[in-house]
Amino acid sequence: MLKRVVLIVGFLSTFSSSFAQHENAAVAAPNHGTEVTKVVSEDEKIKTENKNFIDHHLLDAHSFDIMVAKNADGTEKHIGFPLPVIFYDKANGFHAFMSSEFHHGEKPVESKGAYYTLSHEKIYKTDANGTLTLDEHHHATNEKVIDLSITKSVLMILVTAVLMLLIFGSMARNYKKSLVPSGVGKIFEPLVLFVRDEIAKPNIGNNYKKYMSYLLTVFFFILFLNIFGLMPFGINVTGNLAITVALALITFFITQFTANKNYWQHIFWMPGLPWPMKIVMMPIELVGLFIKPFSLLIRLFANMSAGHIIIMSLIALIYYFKNVIAGVAFPFLTFVLYLLEVLVAFLQAYIFTMLSAVYFGMANEEHHHEEAHH
Repeated sequence: MLKRVVLIVGFLSTFSSSFAQHENAAVAAPNHGTEVTKVVSEDEKIKTENKNFIDHHLLDAHSFDIMVAKNADGTEKHIGFPLPVIFYDKANGFHAFMSSEFHHGEKPVESKGAYYTLSHEKIYKTDANGTLTLDEHHHATNEKVIDLSITKSVLMILVTAVLMLLIFGSMARNYKKSLVPSGVGKIFEPLVLFVRDEIAKPNIGNNYKKYMSYLLTVFFFILFLNIFGLMPFGINVTGNLAITVALALITFFITQFTANKNYWQHIFWMPGLPWPMKIVMMPIELVGLFIKPFSLLIRLFANMSAGHIIIMSLIALIYYFKNVIAGVAFPFLTFVLYLLEVLVAFLQAYIFTMLSAVYFGMANEEHHHEEAHH
């Protein structure tokens, strides 16, 4: 079982993607005097800073910025460390260097005689000046590259994979010596038994053992990433749509490739119904085949992203209002919602694993005697 867990963790760790941040258009304020113009511009400046603060915690990045501070001259100072940038350009092949070469998109990087720049976490091919051509929607139209970089999300997936291998590898070695848990096994054994007894057995049935490796892997994979997402380092891996799509696709393919004959019969020729109804039900069942994994990916993505947005927005409101009420009410509300997010972190891991088990159980459901009688 441990070997299967290792393979699944390695497979999961290969999926990642970065989302682009869109450039905001400047909002012009009506000129009703010098004093009003100054207040409006300051208000817009605070809103822009708050949006950048929220985006920093939501979006993927090519560098791991723990925080963004301001220098005395007003320029931004990124506190963190760079990550490897790896991409493929059809004209010049593969390129690899550290993200610090981009200087956070301030200047282009020369590699193999070509120039590349980083704009809103996307890599574009440019000229020596780093010029970007924008369309009417302020989107760059320069040639893109195939980005294979170790982004912040990829780094956290690798860290989670290594952490899981260390924890459950240690548990496996201890169980070879004694069935009495020791060390980290005392903490994680109840969760392992919970997945087996409360999720796998009731929803899958007698064939639950062949799915246990995946169910345990996906449960702890999502749980650990959700917990990491509660840290103030801008980690939001499970709020990345590419990650949730990959997880949902794995559940979908396992369901289809392990399904029995009865499962496919219920989809293409529903037993126990008149043949006209069987024809009507067939397209409905086929649509449901793809709605199930879609609901999996949207539920995890939406819930984790919404929680991060709410908490970061409340923190931003503290600095926006700058008064005693905001200084007391918003921190208390943020703390309460933060505790709720801890519950949601466990709940979303449970829901994804439980629904995956339900789909596996449907794929292995045996033929009922009542349907055979009809």
